Amino acid sequence: MARGFSKAIIVGNITRDPELRSTPSGAQVCSFSVAVNRNYKDSSGSQQESVSFIDCSAWGRAAEIIAQYAKKGSGILVSGRLEQRSWEDKEGQKRSRVEIVVEDFNFVGGSAGEGGGSKGSSKASSQDVAPEDISDEPIDLSEIPF
Repeated sequence: MARGFSKAIIVGNITRDPELRSTPSGAQVCSFSVAVNRNYKDSSGSQQESVSFIDCSAWGRAAEIIAQYAKKGSGILVSGRLEQRSWEDKEGQKRSRVEIVVEDFNFVGGSAGEGGGSKGSSKASSQDVAPEDISDEPIDLSEIPF
């Protein structure tokens, strides 16, 4: 029998402010949802857009970082495993949900002040180099400081 494998990678925007909770044992868990947009052409050739809303949960230090720095609208790349949970609601109906359990993440887009999580400013500085400023001369490896 083949051994199972589950991996999901998504990029999108957080749909609501992440919610940080603690388990009775003291573990931190952060729940949030990511909107993933997809553009496509329908059978008539018109441009269409669809959105999927993916629930995610992060644990431990990742949960703390996401809760501290992310907010509604923040761009995020999430990778992790798919996990299905089942339960009965108050009316006795069986419910289930598939979510991504975060194993790795990166904030994308914008600066830290805009909720994007980047450490630097997205504005050009006087030290930025344009591609046309780079010469075609070979690189002297002895000049590299590391």
